[in-house]
Amino acid sequence: MDAPLELTHLMKLRLAVARFGEMDVARWWNTKGVLGKLGEMAVKRGFPRSHFFAQARVVFAVAADRCRAVFDPPEAVTLWNLPAELEDEFDSCWAGWTESADQWTDFFQQLQSVKGPDLLAVLSDLGVITPDEVQLTRKLRREAENRAVRIPDVKSIDRATVSLLAAGFFRGEPGEPAIPYARIGKA
Repeated sequence: MDAPLELTHLMKLRLAVARFGEMDVARWWNTKGVLGKLGEMAVKRGFPRSHFFAQARVVFAVAADRCRAVFDPPEAVTLWNLPAELEDEFDSCWAGWTESADQWTDFFQQLQSVKGPDLLAVLSDLGVITPDEVQLTRKLRREAENRAVRIPDVKSIDRATVSLLAAGFFRGEPGEPAIPYARIGKA
């Protein structure tokens, strides 16, 4: 049985991919260093306790929009488009995360130094994917005119699924993301 999904793990995966996709790293979406040091300096004054999460909200929205524009598979999930119940549960965690923002400081500071070109190395260095997940991810291939990466044989949204939905972005190229997706219960 696969490990259940922890929403904190999902948050860290989204943060890592969001940071990696910014214009100063992989150039996948039109934010430049919002999750970096520059973004912190720009936002901290207005949001002294919750600036990291304000930065994250901005990049998440831009990344989700860009991914939908590149590849929006019907009846499928992506890192930025999970089932509504799960997205609602994820959104309900924000208040708790911002209340305990000091527990997130180290992770956000690690994100500030993210560099390319190897997303799998970044995810590994941040401790958000396992060596087994790296090996599974390396087997994934691009499809749909190189715009997508299908995660096969997904039975449920669990830790492994969201890890592969994040790590699968490694098949993208600078300026050209490849969007990982899965159809739950379908091969």
